Amino acid sequence: MAKIKYYYNPETCSYERVRTKPIDIVLNLTVFFTLALVLSIGFTSLYGKIYKSEQENTLREENQELLEHYSLLNKELTEVQSILEEVQKRDNNVYRVIFEAPPIASSVRKAGSGGSNKYKDWLKKGLKKEKLIISTAEKIDELKRRMYVQSKSYDEISQLVKNKTHMLASMPAIQPLANKGLTRLTSGFGLRVHPIYKVGQFHPGIDFAAPQGTPIYATADGEVEKAEYESGYGNHVIIQHGYGYKTLYGHMVNFNIKAGQKVKRGECIGFVGSTGFSTAPHVHYEVLYKGEPVNPVYFFFKDLTSEEYEKILELANKENQSLS
Repeated sequence: MAKIKYYYNPETCSYERVRTKPIDIVLNLTVFFTLALVLSIGFTSLYGKIYKSEQENTLREENQELLEHYSLLNKELTEVQSILEEVQKRDNNVYRVIFEAPPIASSVRKAGSGGSNKYKDWLKKGLKKEKLIISTAEKIDELKRRMYVQSKSYDEISQLVKNKTHMLASMPAIQPLANKGLTRLTSGFGLRVHPIYKVGQFHPGIDFAAPQGTPIYATADGEVEKAEYESGYGNHVIIQHGYGYKTLYGHMVNFNIKAGQKVKRGECIGFVGSTGFSTAPHVHYEVLYKGEPVNPVYFFFKDLTSEEYEKILELANKENQSLS
């Protein structure tokens, strides 16, 4: 039951009942609820600052972990960039030098793709760690671009290796027959005494004396251009090796291949004889580069040691008589 309140009225010298107006009730209630609301918000905020919720603590820990991961990732990306720079230097200064390819310019390796404008949308989102995040993203983009250029460079070098390997396999590099002890070379390249006329004459190849039937080998990979008889060279073979090289093998007793056949270095193509213009069983061997005869002795680097090569050079330069 509500209490009835009285007040003393000095004019009437009596106590009169207090009568509350409706507006006063509304105002009192409004003040009460407003004060209660303010106090509750204040206490809630204070409580939240002092006692964090489990979810907030979890989010705070996750954010801290993400920040640490970003920092670590940024550091590792810097290290990867350094490694990639070393790979690029080796690519330009070693691999491309070996295969005679022009170096890739730094401006090509670091070609841009969008710049800072690419991250405008990120800035609009108001990321708190935007500098760290954008820096990491930019490094990743740059690495992707540079790795793409490097992969293309390696594709090019791979093709150059294949071409170089094919070229080396197509270059005459061994003697046309077995020559242990280096005793079979009888006549070198250049001016030599003709075996019949006994006068000086240019000898466009070198002669290896050997018993009839001794195997003769292709000195490089190629395709047989000719395998036929003619009066001068007798039974002879010409192999087209490509890259400007051809080799000729003369005075065979018979063939072991035919025109149009592919041959490999070291493959038997025929046998020593004395057909054509010849005074004894031997093989006359020539190397032609772009149609001009060159000294074959300079192409024996694959099957000789340095000491043996010096010796065969000395033998090839002696004044002697050719056998054809």
